[in-house]
Amino acid sequence: MNLINGVFNLLFLVLAAVIFGMSVYALVHALRVPTNAFVSAGKLKKNLWLLILVLATLFSAGGAWSYFNAFMIVGDAQFIGIGIGIFSIAAVIAATVYIVDVKPAVKGMGGGRGGNGPYGPW
Repeated sequence: MNLINGVFNLLFLVLAAVIFGMSVYALVHALRVPTNAFVSAGKLKKNLWLLILVLATLFSAGGAWSYFNAFMIVGDAQFIGIGIGIFSIAAVIAATVYIVDVKPAVKGMGGGRGGNGPYGPW
């Protein structure tokens, strides 16, 4: 039974880490996109997306950290439980909406030069 509990505890720890990674990825992307790209794409303003994604990152980091601490203390002795919580679920929803909907809409409106040369695209 301890082996099964250990596998499930590790599975939920990895799931919490993936949720945190998604939130960080979405936040970093939102920071790199210019402000006018959100308005041009018809999405929420950049400041609002940054607020949503910062909260999502904080909540998912807290969930992953608490789950990591519980996993290191309890280990495979007993099943810790899902422990993701409503805030981590909201974080994964916010990050998924940004990655699936907003990121493709603002793609190509980045501040960098990308593959363009000094007189236009290569």
